[in-house]
Amino acid sequence: MPDTPHVVNDVMTRTVVAVRRDASFKEIVQAMEGWQVSALPVLEEGRVVGVVSEADLLPKEEFGDSPPHLFESRRRIADLVKAGGVTAEELMSTPAVTVLPDTTLAQAARIMAVRGIKRLPVVDEADMLQGIVSRADLLKVFLRPDDDIEEEVRRTVVAYLFPAFSHAIHVNVRDGIVTLRGHIGDSSLIPVAVRLARAVEGVVDVQPRLTRPPDESDESATSLGPGTVR
Repeated sequence: MPDTPHVVNDVMTRTVVAVRRDASFKEIVQAMEGWQVSALPVLEEGRVVGVVSEADLLPKEEFGDSPPHLFESRRRIADLVKAGGVTAEELMSTPAVTVLPDTTLAQAARIMAVRGIKRLPVVDEADMLQGIVSRADLLKVFLRPDDDIEEEVRRTVVAYLFPAFSHAIHVNVRDGIVTLRGHIGDSSLIPVAVRLARAVEGVVDVQPRLTRPPDESDESATSLGPGTVR
């Protein structure tokens, strides 16, 4: 069977800078600048209660020099409220979007894409902060050596799906792109092989070059030559 997919716990950053509910606006900006991050978890007794990001801080600058037009103020009431915030509790987005350590990398990537966020606090079942996972962390799997990918594809895809033909199937991996070449007995398994190979961590793409073996009767007829009668 294919290996278990990598999970957030495999790639997350365990040293995380966070702020308390009562952290001031200036403290938040200083923490972001000092740690070169764009968002910070907000904690209460170790539990994640929200996240404050650069987007939460920008309304203070945006609306600082002039009041917005009436229509604009109605449309962006939440931003106007944050423009007046001075603590993490007043500025943070809550509830925080978080993931558990056993969340797969694919699931974490999907959450980030749907929510339009760059990083996710990682929490345990009690919402206690365990780490943080960023978009850059999710991309680490694509640094996996080609040889490692090739070995896993041979073991978990080729040997699993085609035990009788595994000796006749060649696996080549270059820059994360897997090429499968050779003859197989059941061509209906080709899409399955592609799907399983794509699920291997670090695979960028899969190029199937798999075909059914030549028909034995055709080979026999060809070997007899034209005009030959059995």
